[in-house]
Amino acid sequence: MTQYQQTPSQTVGPYFAYGLAPTQYGYDFKSLFTPVLTQPHAQGEHIRITGRVLDGAGKPVNDALIEINQPDANGQRITSVEESERKGFAGFGRCGTGTLAGNYFSFDTVKPGALSAGQAPFIDVCVTMRGLLVHTFTRIYFSDEAAANAKDDVLSRVPAERRATLVAVRENTNAGVFYRFDIHMQDSAAGKETVFFDL
Repeated sequence: MTQYQQTPSQTVGPYFAYGLAPTQYGYDFKSLFTPVLTQPHAQGEHIRITGRVLDGAGKPVNDALIEINQPDANGQRITSVEESERKGFAGFGRCGTGTLAGNYFSFDTVKPGALSAGQAPFIDVCVTMRGLLVHTFTRIYFSDEAAANAKDDVLSRVPAERRATLVAVRENTNAGVFYRFDIHMQDSAAGKETVFFDL
């Protein structure tokens, strides 16, 4: 009888281009999740989060997939399709960096509320890209929540000199509210490595 061994690990390939974000990449399949988490009737402040994934040389990565997961503006997680449709808010989004000019990712969402007292508002982020055996996790906090950020239990455990790598910078424009959040996979001339969490 043949005994099969564990399949060897390998780096993540470009499969997400058609497997996880097919609509964005022009494939004839419907994406389960897109970079647009909101409908017009969603409550809360509608925002856009943009950024790039930068490699160890400080160059934008053109084949990363970013997933975000967050509560709504009231700090409540979405738990069903029916709730998502009623609220006009998905709570989860995906965006590849391979189709947007400059290899950016961009999400249209609402600014999340805090999950509980003592926590700052944040968004969970998952990064998948070439060269990674396992995807990485980080968070987005907000520059205009300085008081809440200072009290956040998770953020306070991050060394003070590295906390800025988790904070998206707010910009008010005629087109709406933007937050800029670049993800640095390693230290480079472009910036310090983003803090990633061991989950």
